[in-house]
Amino acid sequence: MSLPAVALELAAATVLLLYAVRLVKTGVEAASGDLVARSVGGGGSRLRAALYGCLVAIGLQSSTAVAMLAAGFAISGALALDVGLAVLLGADLGSALVVKILSFDLHWLAPLLIAAGGLLHLKARKRKTVEAGRAVLGIGLLLLSLQMIGHATAPLAQSPLLPSAIAFIGKDGLTVMILAALFTWVLHSSVAAILLILTFAARGIVPIDVGIPLVLGVNLGGGLIALWLTRGLPVEGRRLPLGNLFFRALFSVAIFTLFSLDVPFAWLPGDTAAGKLVNLHVLFNAALVAVGLVTCGSMARLVRLLTPEVAREGDFTAHASALDRALIDKPAQALAAAAREVLYMGNLITRMLEPVMTVIEAPTPEAVKALRRIDGDIHRAHSEIKLYIATVNRGVLTEEQSARGIELTEAAIHLEYAGDVVAKSLLQMAEERLAGAGAFSQEGWRELTLLHAAVSSNVRLAANLLVSPDPVIAREMVRQKEHVRRLVEESSKSHLERLRQGIGASIQSSDMHLEIVRALKEVNSLVTTMAYPRLRETGDLLESRLIPAA
Repeated sequence: MSLPAVALELAAATVLLLYAVRLVKTGVEAASGDLVARSVGGGGSRLRAALYGCLVAIGLQSSTAVAMLAAGFAISGALALDVGLAVLLGADLGSALVVKILSFDLHWLAPLLIAAGGLLHLKARKRKTVEAGRAVLGIGLLLLSLQMIGHATAPLAQSPLLPSAIAFIGKDGLTVMILAALFTWVLHSSVAAILLILTFAARGIVPIDVGIPLVLGVNLGGGLIALWLTRGLPVEGRRLPLGNLFFRALFSVAIFTLFSLDVPFAWLPGDTAAGKLVNLHVLFNAALVAVGLVTCGSMARLVRLLTPEVAREGDFTAHASALDRALIDKPAQALAAAAREVLYMGNLITRMLEPVMTVIEAPTPEAVKALRRIDGDIHRAHSEIKLYIATVNRGVLTEEQSARGIELTEAAIHLEYAGDVVAKSLLQMAEERLAGAGAFSQEGWRELTLLHAAVSSNVRLAANLLVSPDPVIAREMVRQKEHVRRLVEESSKSHLERLRQGIGASIQSSDMHLEIVRALKEVNSLVTTMAYPRLRETGDLLESRLIPAA
């Protein structure tokens, strides 16, 4: 096989590998996004957080995806910095375990997974089954891509050119590590990068003394990916990947120093160079978790010191408005700008709603005040959007543009109402708890947290709908509304039964319990209305629940 043909096949296999990793990630997120989000944002002890991060990374086959989820929870205040760092360290270990699993000879499994996943994705009726099929198909394509890489690299192992070049570069371990870090950042996938290295090592192209700095570079580059992707987020979201990068960098430098001092690595388990390298990758991240669980607090303090807050959380002046007055006479662009600002409102609602149950459970004056500041930002954004769209409507618009303007205005109104419900009802409950109101029963609190998680999921879907007006998302929002309605009914019945049994905690917290249920139900109804325009367009929305009169 000629060198251009080898290069083309290797490039195609690498692209397929990256696509397969993305396919698995999107499939898992769509099939079980609520569970994934609750796991990452669940908090708890550092050990528990690391375990959740590990499991979610195995499911998503991406520690970067976990980092992005965790950054969102950190911005909302639902995830403490030290616990978030534990989540990311666990995710790094989960990603390494994925590589370990894929390093086994599973070529026989690829056709089965592609056939089963493809059929599920194409033929299944339920959305979650369709998305699960997408994830299974992605795993099958991932295994197929590894076979293609192995086939493409076979001629390279017999050619004296590439091994000689690698041997020459390998004389400078630091350069190899830096190049590997940059290569991983360019690929935006540490899983793909390490699998490529292992495939080359299995073919005898990469020896162990070159593979060690390559593995260290991949781990360093994996930290760079999340830091790059969060560069535009508020400081609370940037701190987590920065702390994770510091952990990775310190460990990489420490092990590289031992490597430079000719400390032998023959003790690494594995019969081949590829086996030793994948085990080094797993042990690197396992040791990082062990050390990080003890030192996450110190790292959190260091990161806060290096990234001071520039503006108050919720300070409206820190947000650069998308409402550009220069676009007023360009309706298409102006409405697109208004849509971005409505999305900003949706993100504010998420930041306000996500931590509210934590604030109610363990309220502090500072936390309540911070969430009320966000409500003020929502009011200001709503007023700006209404005035902006009203000005745009004075120009010449098509019928479709006029309808879009009305849709965006209604979305802004509903989001403002949702913010009012959170501020006037849920935060009022937090203030009552501050004043000494009684605690909830264990079962009652469990019901409320389940309801809150379902409503938060619908708020996130509403934000996704603003970005991508997909009828599939709209239908999922309406289905989620029905799920919330069932949760409300079940909680009301259970609460009345606890009152009948005379459970003291339920009697003391009865008014608060019912008010929280009512408020969450109202928030859910308000955000779900944003799905109705999409469903009307596709004819999926009934005008009335009533049976037509005979």
